[in-house]
Amino acid sequence: MKILLSNDDGVMAEGIKALTTELSKEHEVYVVAPDRERSAAGHSLTLHTPIRVEELDSKFGAKRIWITSGTPGDCVKIAINAILADDEKPDLIISGINHGPNLGTDILYSGTVSCAMEGAMMGYPSVAVSLASMTCEPELFKNVAVFMAKFVNKIKDYPFPKKSILNVNVPALPPEDLAGVAITRLGGKMFTDEYDKRVDPRGKVYYWMAGELIRHCDNDDSDINALRWNKVSVTPITFEMTLENVMDDLDKALCKDDISSWL
Repeated sequence: MKILLSNDDGVMAEGIKALTTELSKEHEVYVVAPDRERSAAGHSLTLHTPIRVEELDSKFGAKRIWITSGTPGDCVKIAINAILADDEKPDLIISGINHGPNLGTDILYSGTVSCAMEGAMMGYPSVAVSLASMTCEPELFKNVAVFMAKFVNKIKDYPFPKKSILNVNVPALPPEDLAGVAITRLGGKMFTDEYDKRVDPRGKVYYWMAGELIRHCDNDDSDINALRWNKVSVTPITFEMTLENVMDDLDKALCKDDISSWL
């Protein structure tokens, strides 16, 4: 397979290096990634400044590697539309391995997930993968990369639903300690919304995000609980946000008998 890799942690992050090294053993791997960390960038795109692109010497087994000054979403968008030749276009796009989990409603802020979503928006099968730990040990990323090599082979013939990605979170455990794979729903919030109010040496007030991990149980089939049970969480996610089941009621409330007399 031809695989395009990107991320939001930057081209030299441990996660993307481990993933490139492992997947290139069996696949043709191309990397287009940010030149620096762009975590929590969400689905932002660069509109008002140039996007710089530079090809690097190939390493970690990749066929070719580029860095860009853009966001994670920029990387995938420009890779498909401007950088890759026709014979280099991917069969699969993978974003990651992210340093830290992407679970529950936190995916709304995730550059990793948005990077994969950009691929899905252009019609490519896309996966976001994260190491569910803030520990940055190379061995942990290698374990996730080995899992992903097996995962890619399992889903190579899977008919990805349109407008969708798979969001994968892998516990920070040796392979022998994983309790399996769970197909999950998105859970709720992982952290409380708290800010510490502080004063700098010049007497100016500033705030520091200081939310704490929520430890109560989520829904039984949530991605958050799967990690608590030492399982790899695989969540199908769509960017189709229209709530079709409320459209009729909303139409009746606003446009009764096709007449909007309240305007």
